[in-house]
Formats: sequence, C-alpha cells, structure tokens
Amino acid sequence: MSKKVNPKEGIVTTTYRCNARCKMCNIWDYPTDPKEEIKPKDLRSIPSGLKSINVTGGEPFIRSDLDQIIKVLKPKTKRLVISSNGYYTDRMVALAKKYPDIGFRISLEGLPAANDELRGLKDGFDHGLRSLLKLNELGVEDIGFAITVSDRNAEDLLELYELAKMMDVEFATAIVHNSFYFHKYDNKISDKEKVVKEFERLIKKLLSTWKVKNWYRAYFNAGIINRVKGGKRPVPCTMGTDIFFIGPTGEVKPCNAMDFGIGNIKDDDLMKIWNSTEAEKMREAVASCDKQCWMIGSASPAMKDNFWEVTKWVLKSKLKGKRMPIGVEVD
Repeated sequence: MSKKVNPKEGIVTTTYRCNARCKMCNIWDYPTDPKEEIKPKDLRSIPSGLKSINVTGGEPFIRSDLDQIIKVLKPKTKRLVISSNGYYTDRMVALAKKYPDIGFRISLEGLPAANDELRGLKDGFDHGLRSLLKLNELGVEDIGFAITVSDRNAEDLLELYELAKMMDVEFATAIVHNSFYFHKYDNKISDKEKVVKEFERLIKKLLSTWKVKNWYRAYFNAGIINRVKGGKRPVPCTMGTDIFFIGPTGEVKPCNAMDFGIGNIKDDDLMKIWNSTEAEKMREAVASCDKQCWMIGSASPAMKDNFWEVTKWVLKSKLKGKRMPIGVEVD
C-alpha cells in the first residue's frame, strides 16, 4: 500500500455563478445549478489541521449559505481566506462581524476604468474599494487587493500597489491563465515587454522595503516574469499532493488548471478519495504536467517546500537591489 498522503492546504469553490462578466474568465457563462452545488454538510470530511483554505468561486457571496460553509471550514484550518470581487459589501461586512479573523481578497483589475471594463461590472471598482474600507474599519487584519495582470491593466499595477501600501492592506498579483476552470483558452500577453517592465518596477519596490514578506513576494513576481517569457516554473508543483481542489458540485481535482477528477465529496470521504488509486494516477499526471502555471495557490506552497532555494534568490536580489534571474527565461 502506498504511503498515506495528507493535504496541507485546500481550495473550495462554492459556485460558478458570478455577477461579473470578466474578459479573462468565462465562469459566469457556465453557471452551476444551485440545486447541484455542494452543501455545508458535504465539507465535513475535509480533515482538520490544514494550513489554509481558500474559498472561491465564481462569486462566493452569491451563496446565501456562505456563513454555514465558513462555519464548517473555519475549525479545519489555521487561515481561511475568501476571494471575491467585493460587490456585495453588506454581505461581506455581516460575515466579517461573525468571523472577524478570516481573510478577504478582493479582485481589483487596476484603477476604475480598467477594472470596470475588464470585469464587466458597473461601478465594480467602487464596490470593491468600499468593501475594503468597511472591512478595514471593522478591524479585519487579513484583507487586500488581488489583480490579474493583462495587456489592458499592466500600467495600473504600480498604482494599485501604492494604493494597497497607503491603505496598509495586502497586495496579491497574478497573470492571465487558460484552463477548464476559467473556460478560457485564448488568454495571452501580447505586449510582453510592457508587462515585464511593470513587474520589474514592482519587484524593485518590493525589494527596497524592509518587510521580509515583500522580498518573498518579489520572488513570486519574478516567477510571473518568467512565466510571461515562456520559462519553466522555478520550483516543482505540488498540487494534488499538498493541496486539493474541490469544485462547486463536489468534484475533487488537483487544481483549477488540470481537469482530472478523482471522486466526489458528496459520495465519499475526502481522505478516502485523496488516497485512492485514482489519486495516485492524478499525481502521476501532475508530475508530467507541462502547463507551467504560476498562480499563488500553487506557487506559495511550492516556495515553502523549497525555502532555502527561494531564500538564496531573495538574499542575492536584496543585496544587489535588483531582480536576479529565476528559472529558465525564453524571450
């Protein structure tokens, strides 16, 4: 019998329903039927002792029973973060009052014009910013922006970083990807030089601070540059081993990039699924995956697993005051 595999982190997708109409993601065009979506009780078999759980969508706050989902998940993890577009301010505030120590990441795709155009959500920036301000007013500590960079919003990257810095909230970055999850296969960066330039500027700012967490964020953003240039991810992917992905109807997969189902939590205990023969096949598929994804959900655990290698890059880049090469870049 193979050695038992215990996940360290999890991603729980509550719905594919969404009130936004994002240009880089078509989830909204493939909504799940509420009757088929997972119920809070379906999540009980998720093991306790996890480092983190990310609750995402679609838009999680469309779920009327999100508070019950959080009630089940929160005792199972040290850190629980909800990813949202921030539109439903009142619902977010109500949940934060009930669970003040959970985290919130609000997607803002740049300044108002770029954000509202890319998200197809009227006054989306206003709603997102208002939600952040309200959460900050409540004293919620784990809050921040998240931006998915494309050709359209790359030049807003630094302004959004400065806004997050001024507000003293977290700032997360990503680059457009293609996968079954997004229902997108034509996302691409056309002006690579412009996008790389903006990330170089961000990395320089991160390295210039004396906040250690920012130095490791600089490494992650260097990985984004590597991705834009067509390089291989600098640290191995551990999705499907360290991290599980649960879809909105209960299907268990390694991540939101590989459509490899191994079971459904409506039918079986998660740990039984996670240590099944199908799970072994899934891990073999992950090991041979050539997608070279570089999203924070998969990169962060891999960076922790390769702590000394990453730290070596951080120290060299910090001492030299500029980004050192990472991975294999292909112009």
